[in-house]
Amino acid sequence: MNFLNVGTYPPRQCGIASFSRDLRDNLVSAGHSVWIAAISDEDTYAYPPEVRWVIRQECREDYIKAAGQASILPHLQAVIIQHEYGIYGGADGGYILDFVSVLDKPYLLVTHTVLPQPGPNQKMLLRLLAQKAAAVICMSERSAHLLERVYSVGRERIAIIPHGVPVFRPKEREELKRAYGCSGRRVVTTFGLIGPSKGLENGILAVKRLVDRHPDLLYIIAGRTHPVLQRRDGESYREKLLGLVADLGLQDHVRFVNRFLDVEELGDYLYLTDIYLSPYPNRDQAVSGTLAYALGCGRAIVSTPYEYALGVLKKNKCGLVAPDASPEALSRLLDQVLSRPELQRSLEIRASRLGEEIKWPRVAARYADVARQACRRPARAFTGEKVIPGELAASVEKKGLWRW
Repeated sequence: MNFLNVGTYPPRQCGIASFSRDLRDNLVSAGHSVWIAAISDEDTYAYPPEVRWVIRQECREDYIKAAGQASILPHLQAVIIQHEYGIYGGADGGYILDFVSVLDKPYLLVTHTVLPQPGPNQKMLLRLLAQKAAAVICMSERSAHLLERVYSVGRERIAIIPHGVPVFRPKEREELKRAYGCSGRRVVTTFGLIGPSKGLENGILAVKRLVDRHPDLLYIIAGRTHPVLQRRDGESYREKLLGLVADLGLQDHVRFVNRFLDVEELGDYLYLTDIYLSPYPNRDQAVSGTLAYALGCGRAIVSTPYEYALGVLKKNKCGLVAPDASPEALSRLLDQVLSRPELQRSLEIRASRLGEEIKWPRVAARYADVARQACRRPARAFTGEKVIPGELAASVEKKGLWRW
């Protein structure tokens, strides 16, 4: 099949950009063709040749132009829209409505955020996108339930496809620890773009409660500051974390790796890890690519109780989920794994089993299957209510989206 993927894309650094690249690469490896419409927040990215359109995030005309041009491509069969409120322009990312209002191709809507209690504009935006979509993809059963109950998406049009993970090359833990200067240490790791939404303070405070009992403990926080946060606030958040580590006297127990990790190095850090810690404080988080990567490497995982962790770890019994996001709750679970080698091994075995099922080649094949089925259905017309509260209402009326 011939696809167009709409979303952020490397070299822009964000989770959805990595997701789009991995999906594209694995679809291409399976014999499909994939073009990219990249949502850009600046003009300096050197995009690879598969990027056919660059859509400036805050330029409404770019969305309209790209959709119009894509619609007349004779061989383009399906569009994949990666949906996250923060990556598109307009109120709650509403400019993506301009794209779908012009688009004359079936599209799959991939929902990276499914809020249980959305604001009025957020709710209506996702409902509008879902109503015209040929299929709506989410990454957990809990998200599927929310799509059905909160956003009125028919269950027959929802496909649950897990977040894919790369096919990492397994490596020996102790050899990696020696190579990375942490031989003889019990290593807890968190990775990803750094920002206040990641709950890293709670991870650090949890480590403080454990070092007397586990003096060999090392907590590695790997990843650069999120580019949007860095442009706005510089490195103030990282400096705050460094100050917290110093105040707690944890310099020998917390290590920062201040860069964006490529896949090879990321695999190294995961394979040297004893416990992957996912300390996100936001209970509504529907997806975590970093947690999925830890599953793909078969690591023991301790997590706070957000939507994705509950739907994947708790359901499959392949990780420990705390009752809340407090340092006390996280430290209790970390202590259980650090103190019981048999528990760590059991969690690793279960994570490895699930990790095999969510490797990208399998996940990409599911996307292709859903696209084939969706393209056989007749095109959907918009049938929703015309009463929309707030700023999105004026935007929708002005753009004439009711012609759907």
